[in-house]
Amino acid sequence: MKDLFGKAILDYQTNNSPEDLVTETNISEADEMSVDYLFRSFDEMPKLEQKALQLAKGKILDVGCGAGSHGLYLQQKGLDVTAIDISPNAIEACRLRGLKDARVQNILELKNEKFDTILLLMNGTGIFGTLAATSSYLQKLKSVLNPNGQILIDSSDIIYMFDQDEEGSYLVPADGYYGELTFTVSYKNETEDTFPWLYMDYNTLQNAAHANDLQCELILEGDHFDYLARIF
Repeated sequence: MKDLFGKAILDYQTNNSPEDLVTETNISEADEMSVDYLFRSFDEMPKLEQKALQLAKGKILDVGCGAGSHGLYLQQKGLDVTAIDISPNAIEACRLRGLKDARVQNILELKNEKFDTILLLMNGTGIFGTLAATSSYLQKLKSVLNPNGQILIDSSDIIYMFDQDEEGSYLVPADGYYGELTFTVSYKNETEDTFPWLYMDYNTLQNAAHANDLQCELILEGDHFDYLARIF
């Protein structure tokens, strides 16, 4: 991993001539993303993220924390926050921003800790990668959740990105789940190896939760096929 996403975050934090990130998927063209979006304040966040932060309580784990904006907000509210990401550069930026407990950590390798709230935001299902891997992640998340704890996770139903036939049916791939994408990230003339990234519609997430002896409820729907769910 070249850690280009993290490099962009760290460049922005240290004023090292940050540039836009360029992301591309197997079903969409290249799209530019300004890194400052990852440094947004609570007031600048989408309502789904705001709602998740308002519901967060107890000891909190922020999975895939990126630039650490969610964790910083909660820390400033006096909550106990652990922020993890697989990006060393992003975690360095989080520490520079003042996050007290920011770690380079893969959620699947986390041991001997329990949390009351686990956050997976900005398409939190993305880190599952594929539908087949979802159960492994849900079981891991369940294992680090305190009794009466909660997982707050958001995603989008990307069915709208596919063409429709004359009868209105969507023309999705027949050989897999349509939310399974591959992502490519480029930054400062470098390109990261392509990686899997999963978008899940709510019903599919709910079914996966139930299959792993977890409950799932819809908390809030966004303006564009996105939603926030609570798993417990």
